[in-house]
Amino acid sequence: MNAIMKFNRGVLRLRVGVKLWLLIVIAANLLVPLMYLGRSEARIVLLTFLASYFLMVVITGTNGFTRLLGLGHILWIPLLIFLVGRLGSIPAGDLYGVWARSVVVLNLISLVIDAIDVVRFARGERSEIVCVR
Repeated sequence: MNAIMKFNRGVLRLRVGVKLWLLIVIAANLLVPLMYLGRSEARIVLLTFLASYFLMVVITGTNGFTRLLGLGHILWIPLLIFLVGRLGSIPAGDLYGVWARSVVVLNLISLVIDAIDVVRFARGERSEIVCVR
């Protein structure tokens, strides 16, 4: 099965709560930046999200839909460093500022979850999270 199909099928088979979390993260990192394409931060968030998606597809193709997928967000570390460095020049009170700060918080929470998953994978939890056949 093609890695993109396997990854997407895995996402669709996750629990409802996880899917809701992913919907929020996707909205913040993929959909909202489309409204702000004239801003460099939005373009970088969008490109980083797409690169992370393709990295997770590769991980799924090589290791299955496992906890190792947490490595797919490794690109968010430099993204967060960049965004935090830019927050001082982005007004907190406007919608763009709220979005930028929300992305930092959401992605940081996601990175903590990802780090836990990768550690669990390293400690031997290597089975697929959901059946993607």
